[in-house]
Amino acid sequence: MDVTTVVIGAGHAGLAASHFLSARSIDHVVLERGEVANSWRRERWDSLRLLTPNWQSRLPGHHYEGDDPDGYMTMGEVVEFIERFAAVTAAPVRTSCAVTSVRRVDEGYVIETSTGPLRCRTVIIASGACNRPVVPAFSSALPSSVEQFTPFDYRAPSKLPEGGVLVVGASATGVQLAAELQRSGRPVTLSVGEHTRLPRTYRGKDILWWMATSGIWDQRYDEIDDLTRARRLPSPQLAGTPSTLDLNALTDLGVQLVGRWAAVRDSRALFSGGLRNVFALADLKLQRLLETFDGGSPVTPTRVPASSRLQLDLGSGEIRSVVWATGFRPVYDWLDVPVVSAKGHLEHDGGVLASPGLYALGLPVLRRRKSTFIHGIEDDARDIVDHLSGHLSGHLAG
Repeated sequence: MDVTTVVIGAGHAGLAASHFLSARSIDHVVLERGEVANSWRRERWDSLRLLTPNWQSRLPGHHYEGDDPDGYMTMGEVVEFIERFAAVTAAPVRTSCAVTSVRRVDEGYVIETSTGPLRCRTVIIASGACNRPVVPAFSSALPSSVEQFTPFDYRAPSKLPEGGVLVVGASATGVQLAAELQRSGRPVTLSVGEHTRLPRTYRGKDILWWMATSGIWDQRYDEIDDLTRARRLPSPQLAGTPSTLDLNALTDLGVQLVGRWAAVRDSRALFSGGLRNVFALADLKLQRLLETFDGGSPVTPTRVPASSRLQLDLGSGEIRSVVWATGFRPVYDWLDVPVVSAKGHLEHDGGVLASPGLYALGLPVLRRRKSTFIHGIEDDARDIVDHLSGHLSGHLAG
């Protein structure tokens, strides 16, 4: 064997795993296709800030030490924070080393990479859940006069053509981009489907303080009734600002709201009706959440537009660009082990895969509701490395 454990990905999840592997004296290497914190460097727009406040930014033994605990890190600051953690922990990272294949052999795994093969006993997949933006198939039916962007392509309003913008998706990414584009002076239409509404603050405290204090963040995956749904929930409507950014705030800015984009027909975007029902469901879920905190204050309803367009002529010139904020998906085309579902998701039990010695980290609600957040990785990484260590001990004992 070249090494006992290979960790795939040098973001915060992979580096947290490395920290606990080192603590247990398990020899390992962390493989990274680009640089440390690569997705934070390369796959974010210019103005993005972390959604969690600085006081919540922590990794094992590593905390925010600045003078603005209630602020929100820029992407450059996030990269610096993760880089510093990698340096302090002396993580054995190999950068510019892309994994092209992982396959099982009798005694472990063979990892093919752009710099040569590796053999190991165990693997931790920490490559993230947001490797590729999701774009609906009907995007190919849009007229060529309309330029299309994903959050990976988008950097700033100035990079889009002049004219109207249709933002598709009303989760965290969609509401942030719609607000930025509207403030830049462009007319913005936002296509809204199912979404999770959250205020930035509640009773004078950040909403994430309430999530942590109430114990919601620490709820384990095996305590959740509908785990599949919990792992598929849209990201909450939050932005790295002190202000709430929900659909009411966007309406106040002048953003036009339409229903879920259902189809394209003869160069016309067709939107579903029923915004009132969509809004009511999001308001109800928010009310129930607040009630778990302290009984709950009444939620201000999301305002329904007096009229909502059901179609939009994409060939008229009104819309010059479309930004698809329709979610992301992981990519495992390099994983030659039968642990990926037909829909492309890892099949795992709290990060433990059916193939012995194969693990995952950094996925939604992997072991707790906070699993995908920077502050949530410590507990998950500790648990996974504990399980991995037990697997190695059993293997060595046998």
